[in-house]
Amino acid sequence: MELIDDEGRLFGAVNVIDALVVLLIAAVVVAGAAFVLTDGPAPAPETDTTYATLDVGTVSPYIVDAIEEGDTHSPDSASTLRVTDVHLTPQGNQTRVILRVALEGELNSQDSLTYAGAPPRLGRTLDITTDRYQINGQIRDVGDNDALATTQQRVLLSSHVDAGTAAAVTSGDEIRLSGRTVARIENVTSYATGEPTTRQLLVAATLTAHRQQDRLRFGGTPVRRGQTVTLPASEYTLDGQIEQVGGELSLGTATTRTVTLRMDEVREDFADAIEPGMVERTGDTTVARITSVKTEPSLIITTGENGSVNVVDHPINRDVTIAADLQLRETPSGLTFKGEQLRQGSTVTLDLGTVVIEATVVSVGG
Repeated sequence: MELIDDEGRLFGAVNVIDALVVLLIAAVVVAGAAFVLTDGPAPAPETDTTYATLDVGTVSPYIVDAIEEGDTHSPDSASTLRVTDVHLTPQGNQTRVILRVALEGELNSQDSLTYAGAPPRLGRTLDITTDRYQINGQIRDVGDNDALATTQQRVLLSSHVDAGTAAAVTSGDEIRLSGRTVARIENVTSYATGEPTTRQLLVAATLTAHRQQDRLRFGGTPVRRGQTVTLPASEYTLDGQIEQVGGELSLGTATTRTVTLRMDEVREDFADAIEPGMVERTGDTTVARITSVKTEPSLIITTGENGSVNVVDHPINRDVTIAADLQLRETPSGLTFKGEQLRQGSTVTLDLGTVVIEATVVSVGG
């Protein structure tokens, strides 16, 4: 039997053209069914971005120098971290680093962002690895802002330093870490102390502090009275105790009072060196002026040959009573002299140029 006969029929039964039409229709039906029944590509997962504060802790200076805004890290194909803000503060001999980072990741079934497989929970530790450094930090805050909450906070600091450091601390000094200004010295006052090589400084400074959970911190230290902060300048390091936070940083209203001072059992030559008219100055300001000096022999108790007890003058020791006009400050907690509380029984030190005296306060005039 011929495959196609003279009448164009396939195997003598089906017209070839009809068969081709049937096959074409069948192919179209099969292709359509395959298109309808085959699953299309899955929709791309939704993504979102949030911002977190990372406390990296103390870091060596060479690593701090490498950290910059814009640095990125991708722990997996679905997550990206980008540094948006950097805050540095001194802490000991190192630098404390606080970062604000943008976290981009997929949304889970609860429409919550996941980063590297988990939500950005408080306390979670995140790694940052770039071509230049590798660090990690704990999440301290999560929010919508790309910048850290920082404040320029003025404080009054007190510190006892050596004479060389006292001379080096100057108004206008900037405290810089890795090229970033973190504090500025606004005003400095230096006073003598009982030690000839030691000075007391009162320093007004502005700190770039970081607000974390409504608490202001500088170098991990809460910015409040009684706390100590470190300011490492290029020529010195100043550790100062916070005496006042905010306000006008006034040392109090200036007032001059006549104060009676007393020194007991000092050598006669030392007593004779103290004279009325001697002054102590800080810059162009006179902070103390001696107005009168009364010297009398110190008393000693002796026993006579007959057993009698006698009170006699000491041959070389003298008791000295001094009246001095002191520049004091009236503060809410009382009168202060050189930043220290002044009250009966307290001790003051006066650097009178040729002699430094340390005397006890007997009384303070009105």
